[in-house]
Amino acid sequence: MKYLKPLILISLIQLSSSLNAEDVPSPTEPPTIPTTPQPTHGIAIFGDLKYPANFDHFAYVNPDAPKGGVVKMASFGSYDTFNPFIIKGNAAAGASSLHCTLLAPSGDEPMSFYGYLAEKVELAPDRKSEIFTLNKNAKFSDGTPVTADDVIFSFQTLMKKGQPVYAQYYKDVKNVEKINDHQVKFTFATDKNRELPVILGQLVVFSKAYYTKHDFEKADLTPPVGCGPYKIVSFKAGQSVNYERVPGWWAANLPSQKGENNFDITFIYYRDQNVLFEAFKSGDHDFRSENIAKNWATGYKIPAVTAGKIVLKEAEDRMPKGMQMNVLNMRRPLFQDRKVREALAKAFDFEWANKNLFFNSYVRTHSFFSNSPMASSGLPQGEELKILEPFKDQLPAEVFTKEFTLPVTNGAGNDRKVLAESDKLLKEAGWIVKDGKRVNEKTGEPFTFEFLLSDPAYERVALALQRNLTPLGIVMTTRTVTPSQYIERVQNYEYDMITFIFAESETPGNEQRFYWNSKEADVKNGYNFSGIKNPIVDHLIELVITSPDRQTLETRVHALDRVLLWQFLGIPEYHANKSRIAYWNKFGQPKIKPKDGVGFSTWWVDPVLEKKLGR
Repeated sequence: MKYLKPLILISLIQLSSSLNAEDVPSPTEPPTIPTTPQPTHGIAIFGDLKYPANFDHFAYVNPDAPKGGVVKMASFGSYDTFNPFIIKGNAAAGASSLHCTLLAPSGDEPMSFYGYLAEKVELAPDRKSEIFTLNKNAKFSDGTPVTADDVIFSFQTLMKKGQPVYAQYYKDVKNVEKINDHQVKFTFATDKNRELPVILGQLVVFSKAYYTKHDFEKADLTPPVGCGPYKIVSFKAGQSVNYERVPGWWAANLPSQKGENNFDITFIYYRDQNVLFEAFKSGDHDFRSENIAKNWATGYKIPAVTAGKIVLKEAEDRMPKGMQMNVLNMRRPLFQDRKVREALAKAFDFEWANKNLFFNSYVRTHSFFSNSPMASSGLPQGEELKILEPFKDQLPAEVFTKEFTLPVTNGAGNDRKVLAESDKLLKEAGWIVKDGKRVNEKTGEPFTFEFLLSDPAYERVALALQRNLTPLGIVMTTRTVTPSQYIERVQNYEYDMITFIFAESETPGNEQRFYWNSKEADVKNGYNFSGIKNPIVDHLIELVITSPDRQTLETRVHALDRVLLWQFLGIPEYHANKSRIAYWNKFGQPKIKPKDGVGFSTWWVDPVLEKKLGR
């Protein structure tokens, strides 16, 4: 399972049922409160919680962190809405901070959540229902209390009007009902979905009163009412937005919130990545996560770095890296043959690109769950083999006979041995070379496709792939469009190939449905970008979701990973095992870091350091 935060939900640049009115019980028929569940201060998907009921704060925060100051951040593109939960529009960076969730995740456990909007959670012994008890002090930014009605409204609204992923994410919720003003009960359609009781804690809660007067599905720039730590104080449409900490915020002293949200934030928008980078070096914004290897290697040789005003740091990142992939759209006839997709994947000369473009800063990605115990390796054996064997006649033979690897080239950019392998696969698929051009043997159709981009900075990587494919007689063109155009085309699956990062957490689960489920392939605005429709994959997804313990989960994810890899859904790319960050030296930081190695939300502005910068 990954955290369903808005930054993930709008990551194109950066679940199919809904509840009916009768799902809410009549006021004259209140549900019975179970007496068997034991209320707890949090919930973990497997094992025990790290922090006890009386814990004061997470270990990786400074509970006494000073509050104050302003941090300027950069964002690329533009925005036209403050609602990141709907299909329409491009949401403003930071909009998720206006809202709160039932529970809050800890940053140093695989999958544990603690009290936030809900101070207690009760899971029935049969795992078929769950009760959340709300914090009676919880308030929206307009001063009104958060009630059970708001929780029910939020759930039903997201299922019916939110991004399609919510309908899959919470698919196994059968019913939601009000016990009293501060208690809500969710009833499940199955007791096998191990993570469902946990991910319900991620439910974002909106004000029912506010959205009774405002259209939830309308993409506009009316700052909404929320119960989160921040509010919008000013903005320039599409250019900047200023967030201020809510004075006397109701949750500031909760154990799960102490030491976080320590400063006000301004997001400044740029339409050009080069301009954005130069603006950072000039001091126009304060923090940068550097994902361009060339910048990291050569772009920071400036006086501000030498003088210690800008700090460069590589932080160990212990989080899963997922898969960055050039995804092939199998809705296109051109990519429906697995051998064609395999040929393209094997033609990419990573070794040349890593040396000449990336300063040898990346490693090749060989799993959808890279940098994680969930990544498959070797050949299937033991319990994993038992899972896969019933489908032996339906899966590629390589699933059982070969470890998944990608070619290691000589790094020259034109490895004939590797290209010969791709050529062989293409010919077997009916694509031959005629007069130097790759064409379909039966129809004469040329092998040509378009690589859709949203960021000019990625063009040099695309051109490297283009050079790899040219000797094969394949014509790959590139098209770079604006972020808004890119989102529209991707939401409607109007592309041949795009780049996407399939983000994963330490506990994969329900999100696998909207990445790979067959039904999702026909749902617009979804995340099944490859268009895969494979009943074996569908079966494996449900096995993953219903895993009773972590060991079983690992085994089942290995099987899913292996099957997905051998489908060659696109061209696997690369990842780094460290986070590269650059920031102006104005921050204080806790000594202990969460698993991502950075924990920026726990930093604070140090007024002494800020004064020394002289900006």
